[in-house]
Amino acid sequence: MSFQVTLKASGKQFTVNPEETLLEAALRQGVNLPYGCKNGACGSCKGKIVEGQVTHGQHSESALSKADEITGSTLFCCAHPQSDLLIEAREVQGAGDIAIRKVPCRVNTIERPSNDVAILKLQLPAAERFQFLAGQYLEFLLKDGPRRAYSIANAPDQEGPLELHIRHLPGGLFTDFVFGSTTPALKEKDILRFEGPLGSFFLREDSKKPIIFVAAGTGFAPIKSIIEQMQAKKIGRPIHLYWGGRRPHDLYLDELCKAWEKEIADFKYIPVISDALATDAWQGRTGFVHQAVMADHPDLEGFQVYACGAPVMVNAAREDFSSKCHLPEEEFFADSFTNAADLATN
Repeated sequence: MSFQVTLKASGKQFTVNPEETLLEAALRQGVNLPYGCKNGACGSCKGKIVEGQVTHGQHSESALSKADEITGSTLFCCAHPQSDLLIEAREVQGAGDIAIRKVPCRVNTIERPSNDVAILKLQLPAAERFQFLAGQYLEFLLKDGPRRAYSIANAPDQEGPLELHIRHLPGGLFTDFVFGSTTPALKEKDILRFEGPLGSFFLREDSKKPIIFVAAGTGFAPIKSIIEQMQAKKIGRPIHLYWGGRRPHDLYLDELCKAWEKEIADFKYIPVISDALATDAWQGRTGFVHQAVMADHPDLEGFQVYACGAPVMVNAAREDFSSKCHLPEEEFFADSFTNAADLATN
């Protein structure tokens, strides 16, 4: 049985078919709701059920707790209607004009800026024009159905191959393939297929507010894409980039960020390391990256924040920036890099 969903703010309506989630149905009908992982782990698609009932599929407790559900909160990516619904949700402007497509590509180069990060560059067919918004991601289509998502690290208007930053997760189906832990291993000139662009993590260009970017590990990739697009379009908003890692080598493009400080007006780069060893001789900021933001900016009311990385960082930043630093909820944009372990509950 199908159900009708109405957005409270705009009055837009869409229909959810049996077996569809709210998010799947909305995107299918051109209603652009925010989302990230699409698997119940990141919380980017959280909204509220004002009227009606839903059931939830598998999801992380950190993304949607039992207490959240009692108050009417929901994750649109794993919510299945049990009746017609009235919902509260932020609509995303700007992403719906680009078609999502399946595209073949050839591995151009595989670079290793650190021992556990690979920079993959993908060459598209000569006649292919792949459009995306800076900050969006693609999903590799693997044999027998699995998918793996990675953010695009270059700006949309740059000539040349697509750039992805991939961290090795030992035992990971795709990352073991990339890092040569399986036979056969990924090599240059191999052919892959992906679907994209996906995601609602991109710069809101209608705002003039100063920006704080918060990256953890390879969460730097989509932020790199956005910053390079801002350079290309000469968008002159103040930027603070906080990039966190456990050890200094986790900041695998540190020199690029330092170069941006010299090239971009009103740009500040703050690297933060949480678990430096004595042998690292680290002299910079220490601790958790989102706490460094809070120390420097106890009042975030006049900012936009773009956070990307592991769900634990993104969720902590979302909660603390809102409750302790006065950041308006609608000015926090996030992309969580999730894996199977992030769906450990429910």
